[in-house]
Amino acid sequence: MSAHSTRHDENLKRLARVEGQIRGISRMVEDGAYCIDIITQVQAAQSALKAIGQRILEKHIDHCVKDAIGSKSKGETDVKIKELMKVLKRSC
Repeated sequence: MSAHSTRHDENLKRLARVEGQIRGISRMVEDGAYCIDIITQVQAAQSALKAIGQRILEKHIDHCVKDAIGSKSKGETDVKIKELMKVLKRSC
């Protein structure tokens, strides 16, 4: 198993849980569940995905960005900073 996948094992488990939530939401829609109950579940899935995204971003900063800065390569560091800014702009 690669170091990359080892770092994401926890996120894969969380994503599998969200996948189950989404299947549950689909069943609720198919079964004609009460709209507010469906919306509540959609919001829960969105919150879970947001938390996973934040964890992945933290790992990216802690590993990839830190490594780029440690490499003392201005080009590599600039690329990582531009990537972060792009992601942060999309989330605002």
